[in-house]
Amino acid sequence: MIESIEDIATRDGAMETFIVRPERGGPCPAVLMLMDAPGIREELHDMARRLATVGYCVLLPNLYYRAGRNTTFGPGVLVMGDPERDRMRAIRTKMTIPPVMGDVADMIAYLDRSGIAAPGPIGVHGYCMSGPFALAAAARYPGRVAAAASFYGTWLVSEAEESPHLTLGQGHAELYISCAEHDELAPLPMVAELRALFEASGAAGELEIHPAVHHGFAFPQRHCYDKPAAERHWERLISLYRRRLDGG
Repeated sequence: MIESIEDIATRDGAMETFIVRPERGGPCPAVLMLMDAPGIREELHDMARRLATVGYCVLLPNLYYRAGRNTTFGPGVLVMGDPERDRMRAIRTKMTIPPVMGDVADMIAYLDRSGIAAPGPIGVHGYCMSGPFALAAAARYPGRVAAAASFYGTWLVSEAEESPHLTLGQGHAELYISCAEHDELAPLPMVAELRALFEASGAAGELEIHPAVHHGFAFPQRHCYDKPAAERHWERLISLYRRRLDGG
């Protein structure tokens, strides 16, 4: 694999981005992989590598770059009351859709000028806090984002002006919305409301509830990791990208 960490210029500074792509057979279609709230870590690097091995150029940006270069957190980020978790939440609460859409535009511009990926449609998928970002990107950049996936995305239906449910059906992307049966950040009544809105929107794609699993089930190092559901997540994601990015 070819790996690097590149500073992608944005309107708010330099966004350090882990980029991984195959050594052979390129240039490959580009995929933007958007992190969950605990932030960049080797676990996410490994997930990006797995996706690259099947033929994609994967960009994994540190969306917390506005808080300072190399903003990362220790294991305590997952522990209630831990200082690392409090530090993360102070940064996380400032994350909204509009600035991240600017970051997506800047990553697209980087792809166009660098030539490291195949020109044409791209995919975007996000975990946890970035589930809404992925869906928003599909609506915001309909001429470029052909596939978008949200995995246990948080608060996909809310009163926020930019709530993702308001833009379902906008654009031409195929959407995949993956929810856990047990998720305080996306409880089942909210998911039911989202499903009704999704079906009414006419958007292409699917909303799927994975039974008997919890928020974070796809992360191999998370306590709630569920291997069958995690492998299903890879199956759904790769199939989506095959259909929409390379015609497979």
